[in-house]
Amino acid sequence: MRGQRIERLIRITSRFLSSPSSPISLTGLADDFSVSKTVISDDVAVIDETLQLEGFGRIVVDRGRAGGAAYVPSLSPLRRKTFLDEMVARLGQSSRRLPAGFIYYADVLFHPATVELLGLALASDFLASKPTIVMTSEVKGIPLGLSAARALGLPLALCRFRNRASDGPAVCVHYPTPAGEARAVYMGTKQLGSDDRVLIVDDFVRGGSTVAGMCQVSREFGAQIVGVGAFILADEPAKKAVSGCQSLLRLSPGRRLYISGEEAPTEPYDDDAEGLTVL
Repeated sequence: MRGQRIERLIRITSRFLSSPSSPISLTGLADDFSVSKTVISDDVAVIDETLQLEGFGRIVVDRGRAGGAAYVPSLSPLRRKTFLDEMVARLGQSSRRLPAGFIYYADVLFHPATVELLGLALASDFLASKPTIVMTSEVKGIPLGLSAARALGLPLALCRFRNRASDGPAVCVHYPTPAGEARAVYMGTKQLGSDDRVLIVDDFVRGGSTVAGMCQVSREFGAQIVGVGAFILADEPAKKAVSGCQSLLRLSPGRRLYISGEEAPTEPYDDDAEGLTVL
């Protein structure tokens, strides 16, 4: 009997983890495992307690007639702080400093295990906003946007900087860049609807022109923007093309990375007179 329950717990947990933020019928689980709904409810309570102890979210149970439950991913404050501290230390390594004062971080965003946690941390900040779709732009925003969308159980809408025939009909929006030029961004008409609640995600925001372009795309479709999130947000310039952007990390005027919400470091890198620019 004990062995049967352990197996059932593992199988139920795997179903929740494979479909984040998507409801699973408790009645259906009871039928699948040939046990009562009361037994399944006890199992779900054990899984919920364990996930919370690990700091990776919780199981939310709908007590209505449908009797569904969903795994809602999030990072506990301690796990989030530990992970982001590691990111700051990792990206601050001297080996990441490139010629012309750039920092290399593409490997972080394109590493599945790392970007999954980044997306989970970002998604945790917008659970209360109840978005229905996540929007990002190519290229480095894609893995972050996709992992955040998966954590929220939502589809991903992608803005492109050139139209592709495989995307079908598209809407084109022009937005100004910091250099004073007009740049075009395209969104397939089948990706977004007027009743969508859009969470915009980007990898790095300095002046915010790209994010502003995605906001224009959302408005062109008549969709509602419920949040803007980024991996890294630069402190300068202070005035952005968009307001209210939330980020996991920030880049100080002294070109040092630090966790959003914490005090910005005041000292610059002493061996880099030109400062660092995120790449």
